[in-house]
Amino acid sequence: MKKVFLLVSMFFSMMAIAQSGRQCGTMHNLERLKAIDPSIEAHMNDIETHTNHFISTSPDGSRAVITIPVVVHVVYNTASQNISDAQIASQIAILNNDFRKLNADATSIPSIFTSVAADCEVNFCMAQRTPTGAATTGIVRVSTTTTSFIDNDRVKSSTTGGSTAWDATKYLNIWVCNLGGGLLGYAQFPGGPTATDGVVINYTAFGNTGTAAVPYNRGRTATHEVGHWLNLRHIWGDATCGSDLVSDTPPHNTANYGCPTYPHLSTCTGRPTEMTMNYMDYTDDACMYMYTAGQKARMQALFAVGGARVGITTSLGCTPPTTGGTCGTPSGLAAGSITSAAATLSWTAVSGASSYNVQYKLSSATTWTTVSSTSTSLALSGLSASSTYNYQVQAVCSVLGNYSTAASFTTLVATTTCGTDSYEPNNSISAYKTLAVNSTKTAKICPAGDEDWYRFSTTSTARNFKIDLTTLPADYDLYVYNSSGTLLGSSVLGGTSNETFKLNGGAVGNYYVRVIGYGGAFNATTNYSIRATTSSSTLRGVEEGEEVVALDEVFDGVIVFPNPATDKVVVNYFAQESKDDVQMFVYDMTGTIVHKELFSTANGLNQLEFNLTNYSNGIYMVVVQDGDKTYSNKLQIQH
Repeated sequence: MKKVFLLVSMFFSMMAIAQSGRQCGTMHNLERLKAIDPSIEAHMNDIETHTNHFISTSPDGSRAVITIPVVVHVVYNTASQNISDAQIASQIAILNNDFRKLNADATSIPSIFTSVAADCEVNFCMAQRTPTGAATTGIVRVSTTTTSFIDNDRVKSSTTGGSTAWDATKYLNIWVCNLGGGLLGYAQFPGGPTATDGVVINYTAFGNTGTAAVPYNRGRTATHEVGHWLNLRHIWGDATCGSDLVSDTPPHNTANYGCPTYPHLSTCTGRPTEMTMNYMDYTDDACMYMYTAGQKARMQALFAVGGARVGITTSLGCTPPTTGGTCGTPSGLAAGSITSAAATLSWTAVSGASSYNVQYKLSSATTWTTVSSTSTSLALSGLSASSTYNYQVQAVCSVLGNYSTAASFTTLVATTTCGTDSYEPNNSISAYKTLAVNSTKTAKICPAGDEDWYRFSTTSTARNFKIDLTTLPADYDLYVYNSSGTLLGSSVLGGTSNETFKLNGGAVGNYYVRVIGYGGAFNATTNYSIRATTSSSTLRGVEEGEEVVALDEVFDGVIVFPNPATDKVVVNYFAQESKDDVQMFVYDMTGTIVHKELFSTANGLNQLEFNLTNYSNGIYMVVVQDGDKTYSNKLQIQH
């Protein structure tokens, strides 16, 4: 049963994203990182030991005020996602008010909690110098072809459509982007990898102006996520009546949403009044407005000698470069190598300049994109075809110079030539092309937005299959569907890694395969390879002699229908052999087993039907445990 409980934990961590109300992906991100690097858990245990020692030996009065330099990476796909400087400034002001207990709504803290409400003595400033010592506004703007991101850190690197972090030992990196899956934000706890350290916030939940949308329009998503970055846990401890490792916060049953009526009593031991207004709950922005002294102590421990974020205390990020002197204005602006999506800008050198800030925008836009160059040229990509752009250049010396007079250029008409692809057009399931089994085929994803659909068939003597997607020229993903068009699973590795999907003991008949470029990735000249292998023998994974089951494949073996369901549901389970002791469990959102059934299976498709009359509306998980293998899928009940 250990594997079942682990799967339940992982499932509900992921499923929290789909629920209504505030959703934070921090804990799911932590589990993902620990799966990649198990040593992170040891690092975090060391940080916890240091934290406890600091709290027990350092009186509150000896703790210094900490100022944290912030760099905001605005990663945008549309003009509305490219939030304004004013919106960014509003969020920094909110962080300073919230962490210093200067927020106006602190007067709403109930009297029973006023004695523990804390000024955390943490300040934030927009970075004024880069890691290389150049002057900066602390804002990095990056245009991306990725339409939305999730909590997988792709937004944190220029190689995966995002913006690469500044030195996380000296700066707090905040990425603002379009987060999908209902996520408002996620953070990385101290102890994780430096390259991805920081906080990610949805552009609709950042600051209190511009694109910030009710009920997350008071900047508290960043306050919550920065709390995680400063080593705070959710106030309910991510478990029923769990521990957040803080002594002066009351136990919570679970997360609270919306604006609970005070007092909101817990059913935990002693029935305490829950601190629903704490920033580490899930309540709406208007209804969270305090940190506690215990939470403050955990934050401050990070900046003490030996603390995980002590490097921040020696950062020069908040100090502008040495003042004095002058810095000339670039001239001779020119644009060359212009295509439908790219151009190279150039200008004359300015004496004493260490770098240059380049701003560019569509002539019809009001917001500039700012990038930096250490040379007197800059290659732009990802531009819109047949569009006029304005640009201007500023020299960075020991001080900032003035921006030049704006110049302009116009991109060419798009003329993408995709070459020959005998499978086109096959851009939808209804336009599929037949994929011969046990034979490798090649095709292209081109132009951007293209997708390829195929259909192949299994037989009663060869019902096991594997799909291999190889020789990828770009980041392509693989999806597999059954004969009804229901998604069975996917393989969505980053970069040009090979993608593989396999299913043993599936139904005999037709299956569909979809190949698509992640974030619009494509290649006009190079083919990918695809192969559907069918077999009468159980297929092994990509490593010789070892069956490899990726996380996405956890959901391959169970399909529930209908979904959502009202009065009854049929669970379809593909078994690889006949057995007498297969178990099915149904869990509710608290992780409680609400249905359990022992059944026998035949090799192939097995169907179990059960009545839903006595179950409440909501999200459940159906888990089938077959020996040492566990499969699951989501079930939504909607009477």
